[in-house]
Amino acid sequence: MSRPTFLCGLIVATTTLALTGAATATDWPQWRGAARDGRSAETGLLQEWPEGGPPLAWKTSGLGGGYSSVSVAGERIFTMGDLGDGQYVMALSRADGRQLWKTRVGETHEDQYLGPRSTPTVDGDRIYLVSTDGVVVCLAADSGEKLWSRNLPEQFGGRLMKAMGTYDWKFAESPLVDGDRVIVTPGASAAAVVALDKASGEELWRSAIPELGEAGTDGAGYSSVVISEAGGIRQYVQLLGRGVIGVEAETGRFLWGYNRVANDVANIATPLVQGDQVFVSTGYGTGSALLELSKTEDGIEAREVYFLAADTMQNHHGGLILHRGHVYTGTGHNKGFPLAVEMATGKVAWGPVRNAGENSAAVSYADGRIYMRYQNGLMILIEATPDEYRERGSFMIPEVEKESWAHPVVAGGRLYLREQDNLWVYDVSAPASPAAPATGAP
Repeated sequence: MSRPTFLCGLIVATTTLALTGAATATDWPQWRGAARDGRSAETGLLQEWPEGGPPLAWKTSGLGGGYSSVSVAGERIFTMGDLGDGQYVMALSRADGRQLWKTRVGETHEDQYLGPRSTPTVDGDRIYLVSTDGVVVCLAADSGEKLWSRNLPEQFGGRLMKAMGTYDWKFAESPLVDGDRVIVTPGASAAAVVALDKASGEELWRSAIPELGEAGTDGAGYSSVVISEAGGIRQYVQLLGRGVIGVEAETGRFLWGYNRVANDVANIATPLVQGDQVFVSTGYGTGSALLELSKTEDGIEAREVYFLAADTMQNHHGGLILHRGHVYTGTGHNKGFPLAVEMATGKVAWGPVRNAGENSAAVSYADGRIYMRYQNGLMILIEATPDEYRERGSFMIPEVEKESWAHPVVAGGRLYLREQDNLWVYDVSAPASPAAPATGAP
């Protein structure tokens, strides 16, 4: 596809977004927010939580089982869940959680961790998702009508990296919409990443990936694609079973790959991109790396700036936050010990810290604070500062019965916490300051 066509598609997409009112500055329209970096741009939020946590705005139930987070756009909330007769995507009212519609998109996911992991992506009047069976589905946002679908295993030879033992964790990706295309990850050697026309689902290109190295196993990982402009080339960065890669956005041409960070069980955390750098981390005793990308005659070279061993930093699946030059995360395999690392050097600013949380911790950022959600349901508010570890409040999510893994979302002054069948929504907006008294002559 030519660059003018791409720019035209981008303009149309942006115009559609504005006309439908599907997303605003206070929305969280996809996995890890508008820029896929776990960051909310909102200000005016509580800087400390009262004892027992922020006030509950409302709660709704009936979402089914699963670990999908939520996307919030316009007047709707979107998520996925396994109900008795199948896997569903559903839309809720942003005002009170009332269900607006639900659409069956596949079979239930039956393993030791039941339910979907994909978070729907909102783009104008459509949403996009990947079922646990690897079916990419496009739905009308206002009605849930199914507009098209593509089966990654059947049509592209899609497969997941080999999981530990006999476990089959299936597809967990949240699709990326970029201009006129949807980017997803079948994980096949001849079609590791594919671009689909977002209007029709037709294939635009598929990206073949060469051998990356001995670490890890073949197939897709459990991560989601992010965009980089490193070396002056727009590219899609993804973490696969064999490591992290970059492919050219326009054509799908393989640009670079890095194998050392792969483990042979599950590569999960979405990479961080900034300028010409990519930061990536995996668990299972592996570690973290910073890569510097530079343009060459043939494409892009990925140079390892440093590698942090697992005993310094490894992120299982809770994610990474980059704020003012420091990476904030929970470190340790199946642990969420808070840690702050200077991204440029790999130097540890503080941590790891042993707090009251248990096991893995999912992280998000808003208004100078890190929101850490632990597997046991503990929410902790932490200052996003490299000076020292400072907690600013905590509370327990009610009715936690399974692993509390869904990533927290901050949008429109609300904190959204998906907890299996329930969605808990808290008011985290700071009270308005009283108006200053009038002065001077009347």
